[in-house]
Amino acid sequence: MKIFWSLARRDLTLAIRQGGGVGLAIGFFLVVISLLPLGLGPDPKLLSKIAPGVLWVALLLAMLLSVDRIFQPDYEDGSLELMMLGPMSVEMIVVAKTLAHWVTTGLPLVIAAPVLGLLLNLEPEGFGALMLTVLVGTPALSFIGAIGAAVTLGIRRGGLLLSILILPLYIPILIFGVLATNAALSAQAKFGPPVMMLCALTLAALVLAPIAASAAIRVHFR
Repeated sequence: MKIFWSLARRDLTLAIRQGGGVGLAIGFFLVVISLLPLGLGPDPKLLSKIAPGVLWVALLLAMLLSVDRIFQPDYEDGSLELMMLGPMSVEMIVVAKTLAHWVTTGLPLVIAAPVLGLLLNLEPEGFGALMLTVLVGTPALSFIGAIGAAVTLGIRRGGLLLSILILPLYIPILIFGVLATNAALSAQAKFGPPVMMLCALTLAALVLAPIAASAAIRVHFR
């Protein structure tokens, strides 16, 4: 576990120093949410109605922009191969690097989502639900993204292929995230069931994604 946390701290330090992935995700999220009212018009009721769906779609795409950086820099400079020669299993390497990605990309988006909801006239009752669902759902986005990042490892300009591979896997998270947020805003819908489904998807991703991603990484080094 000492090696695990050392690797996670290393990736966190590099991400903070470079700042590319974090700034790109937050910048994209802000630009999309800021431009949408200009395109749809300033109707408060319309913006409030579509706010949960728009916020989740923008967040999903913002996460997608940075998932290719989970393994690619270490693959290019040879660090990933050296990590595989160490005592830690490839699955744990995947978990450590993906966890660092979520902390530096997903967690800032969790904090930013309710703030940007103000631009879409999101009702105050939805702020807590939005933050909770994003907090629960974004780890799954990082871990599913790690599978695509591992499969496209070493492919030049593999961003498009990465998007095609993992966007279908993101759809259930998007659906239940939006359902849970809308349920919190409606007195007729139940908030619990979609949140529990979101938790189940995240737990499944935490278990299955490291296995799939490590298998894809091993293929590249055979």
